[in-house]
Amino acid sequence: MHLKISHSTGYHYDIPVHYALQRLRLTPLTGPGQRVLSWTVRMDNAARQVSFQDQFGNRTELWSTMEEPKETVIVAEGEIETEDKAGVFGPHQGFCPLWLFQRETPLTAPGERLRALAADIGSGGDVLDRMHRLMGAIHSAIAYRPGETHAETTAEEALANGVGVCQDHAHAFLSAARLLDVPARYVSGYLFMDGIEQQTASHAWAEAHVPGLGWVGFDAANRICPDDRYVRLACGLDYQGAAPVSGLRLGSASEHLKVSLTVEDRAQSQSQSQ
Repeated sequence: MHLKISHSTGYHYDIPVHYALQRLRLTPLTGPGQRVLSWTVRMDNAARQVSFQDQFGNRTELWSTMEEPKETVIVAEGEIETEDKAGVFGPHQGFCPLWLFQRETPLTAPGERLRALAADIGSGGDVLDRMHRLMGAIHSAIAYRPGETHAETTAEEALANGVGVCQDHAHAFLSAARLLDVPARYVSGYLFMDGIEQQTASHAWAEAHVPGLGWVGFDAANRICPDDRYVRLACGLDYQGAAPVSGLRLGSASEHLKVSLTVEDRAQSQSQSQ
C-alpha cells in the first residue's frame, strides 16, 4: 500500500510555559515491510536539540520550547510504501540482547489473572502456534473500549477490568509471553482503517521472538498479525519505551491536549477523486 499520514499533537496551556522538553519517536524507518518515501517532523515554538538512535534502534529527537509559549504543536507527516509480510519483522538486531525482552516492567508485571492466562496457553509445543492462541485469548478477555483505561493502566488491571485499548492488549500480550519464556516487545505505529481516515490516536501492538522467524507481530486488539495496513514507528519493553510523544514541563500551567491523525491510502484516494 501507499499510505499518506498526517499526525498532529497540540498542547494548549492556560498560562505561558517556562520550559518544556519533548521526546519524539515519530520518525518511521525503512525496514522489513515498509519503505519511507518522505517524512518530516516539526514542532511550533520549539527547537530541536538533538537527534539520535536509542538502545532499541528508534529514531529519537529532543525538542525544547522557546519564548514561554501558550501552545505548542507537533506535526509528523509523510508517505510510506508498505508490504504485507504476515507480521514477520525478521531477525533480532541491535545492542539489546534477547533476554532483555523477557524482563517485566511496572506496566507488564503479571498478577494472578495473567499467570492463569499464560498457564492456560501452556509452555509446550510450537512457539508460533502458542503466540497465536495467546493473541486470541487476550482479544477475548479484553474488550476494546476507549476511555476506560489510561497511560498508566497495567496489563493486570486491564485484564481484571476486561476492557481497554490497543496499549492494554499489547501489555497483556507482553506479560503473558514473557511468562512463557518468549521474548516480547511493544511496538507503536499507525494503522490504516478502511473508511476511517480521521483517527484519535496512533496504534500499538506486540512482537514475539519466534525461533526460525525472528520477531513476529501480534495485534491482539484486532486479532491479526500486522499486514500492509500497519506502519511501524518505535519499539520498547512497554509503552514507556516506545511512546511517540513524551516529555516534561516546568511551571504551574494547566494543559489541554488535542490530537489529530489521518491515515489514507493514496491509491484509493486517487481513484475516488477521478
